[in-house]
Amino acid sequence: MASVPSLASTVQQRLADALSAALRETGPADPSPRPAGWGDPMLRRSDRADFQANGILALAKKLKGNPRELAAKVVEAIGLNDEIKEIEVSGPGFLNITLTDEAIVRTLAARAADDRLGVAYAENAGTTVVDYAQPNVAKEMHVGHLRSAVIGDAMVQILEFTGEKVIRRHHIGDWGTQYGMLIQFLIEHPHELDHEGVEEVTGEEAMSSLNRIYKASRALFDSDEAFKDRARNRVVDLQAGDPETRAHWQRFVDESKIYFYSVFNKLDMEIHDADIVGESGYNDMLDETCRLLEESGVAVRSEGALCVFFDDVKGPDGNPTPLIVKKSNGGYGYAATDLSAIRDRVQSLGANTLIYVVDARQALHFKMVFETARRAGWLNDKVKAVQLAFGTVLGKDGKPFKTREGATVRLVDLLDEAVERATAVVREKAEKVGLTEEEIVENGQYVGIGAVKYADLSTSAARDYKFDLDQMVSLNGDTSVYLQYAYARIQSILRKAGAVKPAAHPELELAPAERALGLHLDQFGEVLSEVASSHEPHKLAAYLYQLASHLTTFYDQCQVLSADNPPELVENRLFLCDLTGRTLHQGMALLGIRTPERL
Repeated sequence: MASVPSLASTVQQRLADALSAALRETGPADPSPRPAGWGDPMLRRSDRADFQANGILALAKKLKGNPRELAAKVVEAIGLNDEIKEIEVSGPGFLNITLTDEAIVRTLAARAADDRLGVAYAENAGTTVVDYAQPNVAKEMHVGHLRSAVIGDAMVQILEFTGEKVIRRHHIGDWGTQYGMLIQFLIEHPHELDHEGVEEVTGEEAMSSLNRIYKASRALFDSDEAFKDRARNRVVDLQAGDPETRAHWQRFVDESKIYFYSVFNKLDMEIHDADIVGESGYNDMLDETCRLLEESGVAVRSEGALCVFFDDVKGPDGNPTPLIVKKSNGGYGYAATDLSAIRDRVQSLGANTLIYVVDARQALHFKMVFETARRAGWLNDKVKAVQLAFGTVLGKDGKPFKTREGATVRLVDLLDEAVERATAVVREKAEKVGLTEEEIVENGQYVGIGAVKYADLSTSAARDYKFDLDQMVSLNGDTSVYLQYAYARIQSILRKAGAVKPAAHPELELAPAERALGLHLDQFGEVLSEVASSHEPHKLAAYLYQLASHLTTFYDQCQVLSADNPPELVENRLFLCDLTGRTLHQGMALLGIRTPERL
């Protein structure tokens, strides 16, 4: 094993490499009889030692040999060195391995010397389009829009950090028959979207105007047949590209963006105009998409509609349920738009991977769309599309989150309440820390929004989760507040240390809590790599919570700034605190959560 660790290698990886080499050395002389998996030590963390290697048992069985004898040969081949302190055969043929304290500290020192904390860039990084945060024009964002935005933003940050080129796409709902009604009303009431005397329109004001127009136009549409006819004709004008109609449609889009941006700003997310390509953005491609599908035989005519059929997709009556690309009346469905978007993202943007952060209830639709794109050749072995499906946000009662009146919860109301609750929590401890009113308000924002995001991201995306603000802003348990306070506590210790600076001392013996903290810190890069490839941000949240828990144990068992400690011990413990703080800060940032310096 190398005595000088590289930035990209963890102690676990170097140990696994050494065990693999020893297995190859002790295996059959002729490589041909070696079974599949030969050389994989199946190394994992253990409560009996630092690591346990389980792979020898299975390999010995495949070779029809004695596992303990094979394990003993591996022990003899690998020996002890400056990184392995103890290695012993346990049970029927496991290996228990304890590393030297020096190996742990030297590895952490190498990571601390790097701005990226030793996190390697992914091999063969490509281009990924992430489709997330998809609100609808002229409609209010509700709790159902939360998960797509939060999960998608975290995946964007994580993928970019690991070296992927990420293209954001917000596929907003900005097209359809309902705009005929809205546009016709605005043409007949041209000042309804004016904001006279207002220097800057707020999101609430923009949404208020849009709600007012929607209610008024709907009432007119339902009561006035002549207006209904004019609205329907206006849809035809919109689809035909009539300049006046498109100009009024654009006013609704622009007004909605003011509102969207205000909500995303509350969520502490950056959304840019260039990334917003809604349904309308693919209009010019729809006809060609349908033509290509029909000419290739992927889609066929059925009762006047252009359809794609699947052997495994059938309705309750047992008959095949097709994906309808073009309706019998000549209109295009969502499938045509989604398939055109795939063509654009693969052929024009050069994407290798398409990630759709979309409600799990749309799983069948996307399964059919992706399979259609594969049949057409737009997706293949080199270009994949995946749905990062998410579950439903539930209330405390375990039912879909609603207001007491049964209405859908407005997203801005939910976020405002979270910030209000969090600010109260921050204010309780503010005097002890000496926070100013400005810091209390700012930290209340960070803690409140962080609480909402973390509650979502700490749950597997595919699962439903209960929205419980009391639990979310708790200082105890698996919450973002717990992690934020852990980070703030570290910064407090570093400030108190004054002129004494963190420094790694590999020559020191580590206490058990220091070893546990150090070994967990060393796994950060591997966790990020796994999260990026599996698209499971909840695993990063779990890692950070475990890190904060190890930190709490370390605080309890290891005095950092004690006058009784030798200087080098103080410096080494400050070093562990500092690296833990940096790892928490980076990990939380990748989840889109701020870490205040004082809390």
